[in-house]
Amino acid sequence: MRVRLAIGDFSRMTHLSIKALRHYHELGLLEPAVVDPASGYRFYEPSQVQTAQVIRRFRDLGMPLDEIREVLRAPDVTTRNQLIAEHLKRMQVQLAQTQSMVDSLNALLAGPPAPIAVEHRSVGPVLALAIAERVAMPELDAWWDTAFRELDGALAGTTPAGPRSALYAVEYFTAEAGGEVVAYVPVVDRVPAQGRARMFEVPPAELAIAVHKGTFADLDATYGALGTYVAEREIGVDGPIREAYLVSAFDTDDESLHATEVGWPIFQTV
Repeated sequence: MRVRLAIGDFSRMTHLSIKALRHYHELGLLEPAVVDPASGYRFYEPSQVQTAQVIRRFRDLGMPLDEIREVLRAPDVTTRNQLIAEHLKRMQVQLAQTQSMVDSLNALLAGPPAPIAVEHRSVGPVLALAIAERVAMPELDAWWDTAFRELDGALAGTTPAGPRSALYAVEYFTAEAGGEVVAYVPVVDRVPAQGRARMFEVPPAELAIAVHKGTFADLDATYGALGTYVAEREIGVDGPIREAYLVSAFDTDDESLHATEVGWPIFQTV
C-alpha cells in the first residue's frame, strides 16, 4: 500500500515549514509525490523525507537554493561531493573573514591605536600595465582580484618592475556610486594591450607613506592614522590614494604576513 503524507505531517517530519515546502515545490527543488487536482493539496512519500532533511541541512549551511538543486541533480557521487566541497571551502573563507573582522573590532575597542611610522617620499612617473574602471566600494574585493589576475595573465613571461599597486580616486571613498580605481603593475618596457589591460603612466607625486601589516579588514585603521598625521601637519593635497601590495593573497594565504603600503598625497614642507 502506497503511503501518502499530508504536507503538515511532512513538515513536522522534516522540520521544514509548509511555506518553505510550497516554495521548494514552486522552484522544482522538492516536488510532492501527488497533488490532488481538485483541492490542490500536496502529498509526499516517506522516501522523500531524507531528501527534505538534506535540503534543510544545506540551507542551515547557507547554501543557495540553486546550488542545492545542482547537488540533488548531480549525475554521480563524485560530482555531488565536489559541489559540496566547493561550498564548504567558500564557507571556510567566509568564516576566516568573519574572524578577521572580529579581531579587528576587538582591537578597535581595546583603545587608541599605536602610533605608526610615516615616511615622506617623492615618486616619479611610472610606466605600467593597468586596468582602470569606476568601482563602488562593495564591489572592490571581487574587482581587485579579477583585475590583477587579468594583468598577471597579460604580463606572463614579463618581469614586473615593481609590486602590484592601485590608485583610488577621492570619489571612490566619498560617492555611493564609487569612483575610478586603477589597478596596475609597473613594467620596464611597453607591452601590447590585452583585454581590459592598457599601458598607463602613473603620475609623479609627493606622498606620506605608512605600511599596513595584516588583513585588509582593518586597513582603515592605517588610513585613519595616516590621514590624521597628514591633517595635523596641514600638508594634504588633492589626488588619488596609492596602495602598493608588497605581500598579498597572490603571495601567501597567511594574512598575518600581508603588507600594504598606503601613500597619501602631500606637499613637501622641507
